[in-house]
Amino acid sequence: MESNIRSLVEGFVGQVVAAIEADNIRRLQDAVSVAFAGDIVTARRGRPVRAAARAATTSGHSRPKQFCPVPVCTGVAAPVYGMVCAKHKDLPKAKIRQYRAERRAAKTAQ
Repeated sequence: MESNIRSLVEGFVGQVVAAIEADNIRRLQDAVSVAFAGDIVTARRGRPVRAAARAATTSGHSRPKQFCPVPVCTGVAAPVYGMVCAKHKDLPKAKIRQYRAERRAAKTAQ
């Protein structure tokens, strides 16, 4: 009875050791392929990110410029001025809200 339990435990321990060794070999192969090929990123656990997916998120396109909401103004809005141009940064916020509402209304009317 005791030898039967011992053989079961030894078999289980052997399976655990084999699984750990296989996982370590897989991780080592991934690290080597990243070092030489550079196509897989394994910075975190989980599913590796491919280079194509990483390149798709940073495509190099910038956002479209946002212009000042004041009518007839062609200045570029900036966050430092509250999303209006430098010429209109001193306008009251209520007036700017009114201009934006008018622009939205004109857009939906079209």
